[in-house]
Amino acid sequence: MESGIGEYDAADITVLEGLEAVRKRPGMYIGSTGPRGLHHLVYEVIDNSVDEAMAGRCSVIEVRLLADGGLQVVDDGRGIPVDEHPTLHKSALEVVLTVLHAGGKFDGKSYAVSGGLHGVGVSVVNALSSRLVAEVRRDGRLYRQTFSRGIPDGPVAVVAEGETSGTGTSITFWADAQVFESTDYSWETLTTRFRETAFLTAGLKISVTDERHLDPDTSEPRTAMFLAEGGLRDFVRHLNDSKEALHPAILHFTAGESNGDGPHEVEIALQWNASFHESIHTFANTINTHEGGTHEEGFKKALTNVVNRFAKDSGLLRPGSKEKDLALTGEDIREGLTAIVSVKLADPQFEGQTKTKLGNTPMRSFVERTCNERLRSWFDEHPAEGRIVVNKAIQGARARLAARAARDLTRRKGLLESTALPGKLADCQSNDPSRCEIFIVEGDSAGGSSKMARDRVTQAVLPIRGKILNVEKARLGKILENKEIQALITAIGTGIGDDFDLSKARYHHVVMLMDADVDGAHIRTLVLTFLFRHMRDLIDAGYVYIAQPPLYQIEPPGTKAKDKIRYAFSDRERDVILAEIDGNGSGGKRPRISRFKGLGEMDADQLATTTMERAGRTLLQVTMDDAAAADQMFTVLMGDDVEARRDFIVRNARDVRFLDV
Repeated sequence: MESGIGEYDAADITVLEGLEAVRKRPGMYIGSTGPRGLHHLVYEVIDNSVDEAMAGRCSVIEVRLLADGGLQVVDDGRGIPVDEHPTLHKSALEVVLTVLHAGGKFDGKSYAVSGGLHGVGVSVVNALSSRLVAEVRRDGRLYRQTFSRGIPDGPVAVVAEGETSGTGTSITFWADAQVFESTDYSWETLTTRFRETAFLTAGLKISVTDERHLDPDTSEPRTAMFLAEGGLRDFVRHLNDSKEALHPAILHFTAGESNGDGPHEVEIALQWNASFHESIHTFANTINTHEGGTHEEGFKKALTNVVNRFAKDSGLLRPGSKEKDLALTGEDIREGLTAIVSVKLADPQFEGQTKTKLGNTPMRSFVERTCNERLRSWFDEHPAEGRIVVNKAIQGARARLAARAARDLTRRKGLLESTALPGKLADCQSNDPSRCEIFIVEGDSAGGSSKMARDRVTQAVLPIRGKILNVEKARLGKILENKEIQALITAIGTGIGDDFDLSKARYHHVVMLMDADVDGAHIRTLVLTFLFRHMRDLIDAGYVYIAQPPLYQIEPPGTKAKDKIRYAFSDRERDVILAEIDGNGSGGKRPRISRFKGLGEMDADQLATTTMERAGRTLLQVTMDDAAAADQMFTVLMGDDVEARRDFIVRNARDVRFLDV
């Protein structure tokens, strides 16, 4: 049978040699070529140094963001071996940097535990860098090898001998602009990650120097240093810094055992506070397991059992008391709890949607046994603090029961099938959630424009009237009384909290479309806070987005100018467009510039063309790369600690160079 396609045989099978596959399909190895993938390169290099620290062989990591766009990581570990590999007959350093899945973490001899989630290693960093320089200090010598887009420029060379003391590795790389959308590293993203890494590796010092930004007064680069001698206790203290602690001491314990699967270790730190939200963050070999897993399951089960036993033994839930019929659930007990659960194991098995859910079954029983013993001892030795915790849980249970009826009213089947849809939802016609989008807009004016601009088949519009309730300061019962929040829950369809079911999401794009002003930013933050606290899985699934409406309309001079109208989404982009118009010759006439003060000022065609039509719009996806950092950020920005919020604004003001909402 003839066709337009040629014969298909063995000769048509393409084999990508070495690191060529990485450059051909970078997203398969680092997730994306956007900011997340760019920063993933740094994490790959850093994690190698952290593995040395977990092996007890590294105490200092120095990171430098170079003025020319490069990034350098230096550690005082053992140094990557440089002798000849027994089977590949080339330097082990070259093997590590050019062969996928090559390293010292597979036989369990060099590293008892390691951060194996990222797996593909520094060879991927090499493949996706326009240039990489590796230096190793070992045996009194300094070795160096350089690479261009993953290809060695030459063999390993000795560049100093007898002058080098100590050991360690230095990796300097320049992310390839041919691969990445941008090679500009975020100071906030990196320092947040490094702070977390220091908390998880007690005694490890991580210093960061940013040579891209010099202090205008001293001409010195900005710096930061992270060292947590208290480890997880310091982590909990940091997360609770803007919250009112219910007991002064942070509960902290460690345990270890060894079985046929190798060594297992667990370290846990926790403290209750007066807030209404639980903040449990789990890690395996310092990898953030934000989907949880067996270690989290073991911790939660033990915590529920121990607190209920203490409540009954202490008489707070004894028969005959007014609370005798009140059963404390895990949800009640974890209200206001901040906890870090960190485990280390020889062979972590990850699963889940983003491969960040620990699946090792023995870890569940190990953590549960450890927590049963250590938590019981703490409650027995601290009865006053224990009673405070139980009373907090009892208050949570009362609120849960009061909220049950309100929650039932918000379930999709009840309200969406009624004629009085809350929030004036203009729904779309399609029943396929993967095609459907809902735009959450600010006010009736913007809602009217959005409804006219939308694609009625796949796009729904939900206007939000005014500023919704700040859920950071309210229990669920109060939250569910807010009509705008009821509208959000009903429209999205997943339910919230323990009732959340991602498969019931009616839209796979939940898009926030607010004005580019202070009020719009505030409303967007309020909605994000609600989604983070009560629909976090929606963010984890990648369903939440922020629309990017333009700030300016620029109409060039001339009789046919309307055919050449351009839109700018920031002051910087406006200036670039104006310079282009002047450069193309405008005959001395100035272009006409219109500043959109709100979405209501845009007509339907403008809103559709710039913001809602898939072909021409830009959406920012809201991601959950670091739940602990996001937790602390929402607490600071939306909580009661005014001083902490002021300090955050002052500390980060220097990074705000232009408004780009």
